[in-house]
Amino acid sequence: MKGSRWMCGAAAAGVLGLISAGPAGAHHAFGAEFDADSPMQIEGDVVRLEWVNPHSWIHLAVRRMVIGGQTVTPADPTAEVWMVEGGTPNVLVRRGLRRECLPIGSRLVVDGYRAKDQTLKRANGRDVTFPDGRKFFMGSSGTGAPQDGRDNAAANSGEVRC
Repeated sequence: MKGSRWMCGAAAAGVLGLISAGPAGAHHAFGAEFDADSPMQIEGDVVRLEWVNPHSWIHLAVRRMVIGGQTVTPADPTAEVWMVEGGTPNVLVRRGLRRECLPIGSRLVVDGYRAKDQTLKRANGRDVTFPDGRKFFMGSSGTGAPQDGRDNAAANSGEVRC
């Protein structure tokens, strides 16, 4: 009897350990994947939107990009599609950005940081600017991302809603 309780307890602990280990392995800190010393700006059209946890992703067909002070204008934007990571969908919605605000084909300008692995067409988004000039803080706080004070002001201002 005592042995079977121990076995059940050990099995439950093992299952709980496996369940809790899954999501932790999928999430990462900013500094693990992105380079705070490599700011960039991407202007492009939304071709895909992934509204998933733990991070949202906006896929942009690049019309213009500024990396390291160099401006790049691809001849074929459909061949130059970058993935831009944002905060969790829940955080973005609470700040006023809904999935419907980013329809396929809409033009955006994203300020952010390039991936450390520069073979990837991937960036971490900080701010997104809409065609009408509205700016929205799409980054996540507390992940090791560079802090310059804009994140708290943007998150708390309530100015940008769509």
